[in-house]
Amino acid sequence: MSERFTIANFRSVAHGPQEGQFAVGERKKASGLRDLDPKYKRLLDEPVTMTLGLIGPDDRIGLTPMWFDYEGDKILVNTASHRHKCEWIRKNPRLTILLVNPNNPYHWVQIKCTVEREMREWEPDGEYVTKQLDRIWTKYTGKPGPYALRDPKIDEKRVLFVCGIDRIATFGEP
Repeated sequence: MSERFTIANFRSVAHGPQEGQFAVGERKKASGLRDLDPKYKRLLDEPVTMTLGLIGPDDRIGLTPMWFDYEGDKILVNTASHRHKCEWIRKNPRLTILLVNPNNPYHWVQIKCTVEREMREWEPDGEYVTKQLDRIWTKYTGKPGPYALRDPKIDEKRVLFVCGIDRIATFGEP
């Protein structure tokens, strides 16, 4: 098994107070997302809105609610090319993603990742960016593609940041 990142599971109080609660209870090496406990993996698979954290031009963390997607062991962040977050990500390609169970805020997954590749809709292989956007549109709306929220006043183009996972933290019970 090739160990690629660490999963830190925080001790929760789901079953009552315990010694060392809210501290990391277990760290394990993972070779991929398949090593993530199913109770956390489901947060990746269900249409849970992620909070994307990245460093802005004022060196403070900017938080954005967004749709979440992944493929294999890569985190996919798809955004419009004209948005400021594209430049922020290019300047500092280390991102933090938080997925919180909408039915229980004490059940969450945090993923720290680094951009490995940027894909643009208007470049070779750009059709993948469009297909991924259509797929995530269906995941979150239940409607078939194409993605229907492009800005009608501009020729909106999309950028996809493909990210490798650096580490994961988990907490709580569903």
